[in-house]
Amino acid sequence: MPEYVLALDQGTTGTTVLIFNHAGEVCARSYSEFKQYYPKPGWVEHDAAEIWRVTLQVIHAALQHGGIQPGQIRSIGITNQRETVLLWERKSGKPVGRAIVWQDRRTADLCEELKKEGLEEAWHLSTGLLLDPYFSATKIHWLLREPEVRRRAEAGELACGTIDTWLLWNLSGGSCHATDYSNASRTMLYHITGLTWDDAILKRLDIPRAILPEVKPSSGFFATTAPHVFWGQEIPITGVAGDQQAALFGQGCHTPGMAKNTYGTGSFLLLNTGTKPIFSSERLLTTIAWGIEAEEVVYALEGSVFVTGAAIQWLRDGLGLIEDAAQTEALAAELDGNDDVYFVPALAGLGVPYWDPYARGMIIGLTRATTRQHLVRAALESIAYQACDVVEAMRRDAQIDLRQLRADGGAVANRFLMQFQADMLGVPVEVPPIAETTALGAAYLAGLGSGFWRSRTELAERWHCAWHYTPNMERAEARRLQQRWHQAVARSRGWSKGVA
Repeated sequence: MPEYVLALDQGTTGTTVLIFNHAGEVCARSYSEFKQYYPKPGWVEHDAAEIWRVTLQVIHAALQHGGIQPGQIRSIGITNQRETVLLWERKSGKPVGRAIVWQDRRTADLCEELKKEGLEEAWHLSTGLLLDPYFSATKIHWLLREPEVRRRAEAGELACGTIDTWLLWNLSGGSCHATDYSNASRTMLYHITGLTWDDAILKRLDIPRAILPEVKPSSGFFATTAPHVFWGQEIPITGVAGDQQAALFGQGCHTPGMAKNTYGTGSFLLLNTGTKPIFSSERLLTTIAWGIEAEEVVYALEGSVFVTGAAIQWLRDGLGLIEDAAQTEALAAELDGNDDVYFVPALAGLGVPYWDPYARGMIIGLTRATTRQHLVRAALESIAYQACDVVEAMRRDAQIDLRQLRADGGAVANRFLMQFQADMLGVPVEVPPIAETTALGAAYLAGLGSGFWRSRTELAERWHCAWHYTPNMERAEARRLQQRWHQAVARSRGWSKGVA
C-alpha cells in the first residue's frame, strides 16, 4: 500500500489537514474554522479545547475523504499559528482559561514599561525579537497574574506552550511536552544562539522555567500518537515548525538570500540568512528558521505585518462592502488607479518596521467620487505597500538585493494583488502550484525526520513556478505611490497621540 505524510496546519481562524504522497501531491484535505473571541478592544482569544476538538475532526475527515488508512501514514508534521500561548493542567489536560492569540495587544503597557527599563537591546540580542505584545513572553506573564494560577505553576501543576506544544501534548496523550527551535524562537524567552531558555528574561517576567516545554530540532522524532487518536495506530510525529518558517521550507528557500511572503490573516516575509544570524538595525526580527538533526540551525530575517488578509475580512464582515474575498480582484481592476485613496490597516497596531501598538486604522483621500471599488483597491494595495516596507528594510540589513519573491497563502489567487506586488517591488513574484506551502513545509520536515524523503536537495528540486508576475510599472510611479503610503502611515501613527 502507498504511504503518506500527514500535515496538520493549525492557523489563526481554522485548522487544515493535508495528506501528501511521495511526489509532494495533495491526496486528501479537510478544513474547519473555529470561534474567535474578542472580550475587550485589542484582546483576541481562542478556546484551546475547541482547537483540539476541531483538529481531531479534520484529521479523521481527511483520512475518510482520501480513503486512506491510519496505517498508511508514515509520519505527522505540525505547523501552527505562532506566539499564541496558553496554560493547561498537567493532570487533566484542561486549559486554564483561553489561549491569548498573537494578535492580542493587552500587554502593550507592560512592553512600554520594559522598554523604559532599558531592556529591549539586551533582549533583542538574546531572542532576536523586539519588545512588543505580539510575542508570547508578556502574554505568559499576564496568564500568571493571579496568585492561585502562579502557585499552581510554581508547584508544577501547570504546563505552558504555544499551539504546537498543545497539539503535541494531546496527540501524544500527554506524554510529550515539547516545541521546536522555530516556535521557541518566537516566544521572546529563547536565546537563539545559545539555544536555551533565557534565565534573565524568565526572572524579570517571573515565569517558572519548569512550565516551559523541551526544545527539539524541527525535523526529528518528537513522540508517537496515543492509540485513541488513530484507532489504535501509533504514528510518529517527526516534524514541527511555526507556520512562517514551515512556509519558507516548503517554498524551497533553503539557500541564503532566498525569500518568501505568506499572504494570510497577516503577511510574513522571511529571508533565509544561513547559519549565522543577522541582528537587524531596521527593527526586523531575527528568528530561527529551522533546525534539522545533526545540522546547524538556520536563521532568517522576518518582517511581520499584522493585518493584510484580515483587512479584507473586515471589509466583508465589518463594513459589508463585499460578500466574498474573491470579489476584490474584479472590483479593484475596475479602476485605472487608486485616485489617491489609501487605507492603513492598523487594526491591531503596526508591525515591521514601525512596531507601533498604538497606531490606528485610517482611510484617507476620500472625496465625493470615492466608491467601494476605491476602498477595496486601497485594502489590496496596502498589502503590497507593507511588503515593500519589509523588503526595503531587509535590503538595508542584509545587503542583499532581492531577485525574486516566492509567494503563498490564500491571497495569491488574487491576480491584481500579485501583479501590483511585482510592480511595487520591481522584481518578479512567483507562485507555486500548491498555495498551502505552510502545510507542505511541515510535511517535508516530517518526511525528512522519518526517512520518507532523503534530503533537502530532493525537496528543493520539486519546487516549480505555476504563475509568474513580471513588473510592468515605471519605478518612478512605484516610488511615488510608496511615498504617499508613508504619508498615510504617519497620520495613522499620530492619531492616538492627537498629533495627526
